[in-house]
Amino acid sequence: MQLGLDFSLVEDLVAGVDEVGRGPLCGAVVTAAVILDPRRPILGLNDSKKLSEARRETLFDEIREKALAWYIARAEVEEIDRLNILHATLLAMRRAVEGLSITPKLALIDGNRCPQLAVPSAAVIKGDSQVPAIAAASILAKVSRDREMLVLDAQYPGYGIAGHKGYPTPLHLEALQRLGPTPIHRRSFAPVRKLLEFQD
Repeated sequence: MQLGLDFSLVEDLVAGVDEVGRGPLCGAVVTAAVILDPRRPILGLNDSKKLSEARRETLFDEIREKALAWYIARAEVEEIDRLNILHATLLAMRRAVEGLSITPKLALIDGNRCPQLAVPSAAVIKGDSQVPAIAAASILAKVSRDREMLVLDAQYPGYGIAGHKGYPTPLHLEALQRLGPTPIHRRSFAPVRKLLEFQD
């Protein structure tokens, strides 16, 4: 039975950092930082994309209960459009680490780039399927953003946001063509930008 990642890899005061929402056409990019407690293992931690929604929801509560420290941060649509998605993501990651109630000795960042931090950091490619703290961060970020998408779906009906979470699915692109961009759409992303240029 697969119980998730190896908790012997959890080291004292190492923060895992991950993001969700780089690819969508709308909504914020959401990041999380988590410092796990080696004395309180969490069974079933894994990359959030490999878990069912029900399992993520359960782990979301367990991570917040058992972790030594955790923080969820974000960069808004306006920041994404102003900075570009990479720099907005790095900014949100920095906010997540700086929001921790405990200063980590090391921050392990999912991916191949590290934000500028006041603590040592290292990038780990596919870290969410290797490092328990990064997996925990991916779950906090994913559940938080998915919940936001449900709220935005109610505010902006007709786009199917609750289903596709803002990603450029055929349904989303068709709704964009039909209804036009909303205030939560990223104007710097090509499908939205081209629509706005066409409207001008």
